Amino acid sequence: MAIKKLKDMKVGETGTIVTLHGSGNVKHRLIDMGLVSGTKIQVVKFAPLGDPVEIKVKNFELALRTSEAGMIDVEVL
Repeated sequence: MAIKKLKDMKVGETGTIVTLHGSGNVKHRLIDMGLVSGTKIQVVKFAPLGDPVEIKVKNFELALRTSEAGMIDVEVL
């Protein structure tokens, strides 16, 4: 199975979060939203200009900036 950055995944792909990079408030905010290692996610859609990306995680949909999505490594299923 391949490991990709969340921002490089395609619409409809699913995977499991492997690692969160980054530090400080941004990383803590991502963790508070439930984006932790082992969590399953699915890419729902990208905005027309590519930013933000909408993902489904733990039965809710979440929009992330592309810069934030670049901090998340996902093992694609």
